[in-house]
Amino acid sequence: MQQGKTRVAILFGGRSAEHDVSRASAANVLRALDPNRYEVTLVGITRDGRWIVADAGNGGGMGASALVVPEDGPYLTLLPGGQGRALLVEHNAAGAREIPAFDILFPVLHGPNGEDGTVQGALQLANVAYVGSGVMGSAASMDKDIAKRLMRDAGLPIVPFLVMSASSPVTYEDAARLVGSPDLFVKPANMGSSVGVSRARTADEFAASCKLALRFDKKILIEERIASVREIECSVLEDANGNVRASDLGEILPDGKHGFYSYDAKYLDADGAILRVPAAVPEALAERTKELAVRAFNVLCCEAMARVDFFLSDDQVFVNELNTIPGFTNISMYPKLWEASGLPQSELMNTLIAHGIARHQRSLTYSTQGAV
Repeated sequence: MQQGKTRVAILFGGRSAEHDVSRASAANVLRALDPNRYEVTLVGITRDGRWIVADAGNGGGMGASALVVPEDGPYLTLLPGGQGRALLVEHNAAGAREIPAFDILFPVLHGPNGEDGTVQGALQLANVAYVGSGVMGSAASMDKDIAKRLMRDAGLPIVPFLVMSASSPVTYEDAARLVGSPDLFVKPANMGSSVGVSRARTADEFAASCKLALRFDKKILIEERIASVREIECSVLEDANGNVRASDLGEILPDGKHGFYSYDAKYLDADGAILRVPAAVPEALAERTKELAVRAFNVLCCEAMARVDFFLSDDQVFVNELNTIPGFTNISMYPKLWEASGLPQSELMNTLIAHGIARHQRSLTYSTQGAV
């Protein structure tokens, strides 16, 4: 360990369908971390859940478009209650060796088994600082059904929706009647990056959409498609002192051939969408949207960061969803919006890491021994 540097472990890859998006995000996070300030260890999580020290497979990581999760690197295990202490087990070798403790872990994991509170719970059991929302904020925001119920109960404007599962199916006719429109979007309740999302306007399309969404989750969301909608995004950031602020707004303009901001439009088609930063939104409406972003962030118990997605129709604003580990790829809105708001990516990383360390230090002062 080099004196004075903060030891950071970046977690990337993971078991979700967003594994490849995570690898791209992590490459940009690595580039944004000041090497004079941070000593970074890359920890790739394989698709079957093994944690592997990935430095050896990423010799050119600083210039790579996506980091690599090697299959044959040493396994890493955090010690429960170890305050960042970890063991390495060499591939096909007996025994383990301890490495210097990490000061903080930075999960760059999108989707289930990473963004949903599972990894956050493991890191809390390890008693180590980490970047991002805690268990509650991560889990509540990841589940679109739970998130929408909480926001609705808090009086936030959301699009009409219903939930179904394979064991409790809903017909297209009933869905259209209950939601209030024959034009629907169907999506997995626990997934991001528009994975498994499709539009349904007929009974046949609805059946195909439900089949697709159920490939990724046992619970799916059915929403009204808002006509003439604009997709607006806002980045929210909490600093080490607990101050929460919202960025300027951005707008996503999907190419007409995609119909909406699909996975293909985001990541596979270089011309799939135009990102307009800042968004052309009247000042009063922009301020109201930013206020809603902060309110939603607080309602869902988020911490550190979240990208809040909105639907805008004329002067109506609907909160769509919150992403507690937003994308950090070279086209991702979260860092772009902060850059446009005057916060470079390197300073954004500093703020997120400082928040995680300060939160962990505060948590050490809470009593776990019951009443005294």
